[in-house]
Amino acid sequence: MHTPPDPDSMPRLTLNTARLDLESLSGLYRSGAALPADVAGEVLARIAARGDDHVWITLRPVADLLGDAAELARRWPDPGARPPLYGVPFGVKDNVDVAGLPTTAACPAYSYVPARSAPLVERLLAAGALLVGKTNLDQFATGLSGTRSPYGACESPLVPGLISGGSSSGSAVAVAAGLVSFAVGTDTAGSGRVPAALTGTVGVKPSRGLVSTLGMVPACASLDCPSVFARSAADGLAVLSAIAAFELTDPWSRVLPVPGPVPARASPLQIGVPRDPEFFGDTAAETAFAQAVERLGGLGHRLVPVDLGPFLVAGRLLYEGPWLAERFAAVGDFVTRNPGEIHPVTLKVLSGGGALSAVDAFEGLYRLRALDAETREAWASMDVLAVPTVPTTFTVAEMLESPIERNTILGHYTTFTNLLDLAGISVPAGTTTTGRPHGLTFLGPAGSDELLAGLGATFHALTGGPALPVQNSRSATTSASASTVHAPEARPATARASEAAVEAEVKAEDTVEAEARTVLAVVGAHRYGQPLHGRLTSLGATGLGTALTAPLYRLYALEGGEMPLPGLVRSASGGVAVEVELYELAPSALGILLTQTAPPLGLGTIELADGRAVHGFLCEPYATEQAPDISHHGSWPDYLLARPRS
Repeated sequence: MHTPPDPDSMPRLTLNTARLDLESLSGLYRSGAALPADVAGEVLARIAARGDDHVWITLRPVADLLGDAAELARRWPDPGARPPLYGVPFGVKDNVDVAGLPTTAACPAYSYVPARSAPLVERLLAAGALLVGKTNLDQFATGLSGTRSPYGACESPLVPGLISGGSSSGSAVAVAAGLVSFAVGTDTAGSGRVPAALTGTVGVKPSRGLVSTLGMVPACASLDCPSVFARSAADGLAVLSAIAAFELTDPWSRVLPVPGPVPARASPLQIGVPRDPEFFGDTAAETAFAQAVERLGGLGHRLVPVDLGPFLVAGRLLYEGPWLAERFAAVGDFVTRNPGEIHPVTLKVLSGGGALSAVDAFEGLYRLRALDAETREAWASMDVLAVPTVPTTFTVAEMLESPIERNTILGHYTTFTNLLDLAGISVPAGTTTTGRPHGLTFLGPAGSDELLAGLGATFHALTGGPALPVQNSRSATTSASASTVHAPEARPATARASEAAVEAEVKAEDTVEAEARTVLAVVGAHRYGQPLHGRLTSLGATGLGTALTAPLYRLYALEGGEMPLPGLVRSASGGVAVEVELYELAPSALGILLTQTAPPLGLGTIELADGRAVHGFLCEPYATEQAPDISHHGSWPDYLLARPRS
């Protein structure tokens, strides 16, 4: 287990916010406001502040990390000549080789120190990225819960006690907690998508063979994919573009289109949705998925009901068929010789693989080909398939009660993906009415990675995620609140006579909606990933991205409950700009929010840095007399990141 660095010895960025997304870091570096060593120090301080959260198996020595950061600045002093991931901190799942660091696959007795890094890591370092360390995982990448590791179980940063998902648990939490900009995971059965849904991150699962698996401890070599966790589809695709390459010596590598930047809003697609989706009794998740589907329709896409039967049957082959033997083939000799070193649940899962025969393998292959043929009818009617990333969620305690059965439930919508040669991306879809995170996965045929990322980015913007940049803007904006575009609110699809009639009707509806809806600024508890965000989504709020207030406010942490709450107060002097999230919603919904808000908080008018006046949550000054002033953090999420864990 790693030893967390001393937080008092780490330099901190002195900016109002210290975002680690690629665009923000690039802006810091271009302006000279920060150097890679500053960002590295900030990352180490954040890791230290969280303590032993089971995210990391091996952290790089502080001197090595800061030395590499300083070398980046020396090597590329000219901003115009810097590589695409210059100074961007990242983590690597500990079943992927990094030269000089142990690869454990979450099994200490299996550990070895490779002389060479995996090609994908070499490509990231060549692109200027800054490696922080190796992250935790379900042992031998076998599991979807994040609870099968001798290094401890990661929890989701969104809900105390909630599983992070696996097997790429540490990678997902490292991104969700703001410790790194992106992290490398792997995905055989859903390990790059399930943790994304449970931690509120974006999980990019590339087409099989687009990224080399050389230097990875295999789970199922014929199915394995490296994956990427990021805070946005744009960041995830940028990383994927850096690591995608045909490797001549990799037997599983394929020549596939290397994706470019996230495309502008795509033409309407035919999107398949499950005809009878299964949620295993989780009615809140069922409602959240129905709302997500409605929003897809509101984006102008045609929704196509799909029978998922053959997809789901194919998925069951992964753990109930001969692919279990492929898992055993990867590490079976070690497991057989060292059963006492294996996590009990992992041992139980893998042990069945040794009893399968070559006849079983061929019968499984024939069955898979038949099921693949059955899915062709569905693909003839759709461009993309949209499914819940997970049908329900579990706490760590619930997962430990029934680890194999509930793992199967988590993989209900993910295990068929690689077997059927599909690409995928999981994006946050808000929270359920019970406060649990919900994710939506878009799937498409191999080679559709760029298309899926574009759709994912557009949908993510609807749920308060990163807003889409204005395409073909006539002038660049330099205000603190950059211009963004957003999709219209969801509208039920109806039959229309012609494309011209559709266009006219959409324009008319958009005009009415623009007149009827209002803008709300939220400071903390209603933001994406926070406890009250579900109240906004249940009222049909549409995310417009982030903005800064005018420098007229102070931000306080109101103690007294299980978790502190943010209090924004207008100050007569000494105010600062505070980051807020903007949402569009109906005035009637605003009235409902007002009735749900208890003193000392209430709704008032907030001035933004760009001169706009919007509705927003404000705090009565009396409540802040004994409350810590956290204005220097610049935003509620940055305060939560810096706040020591109890």
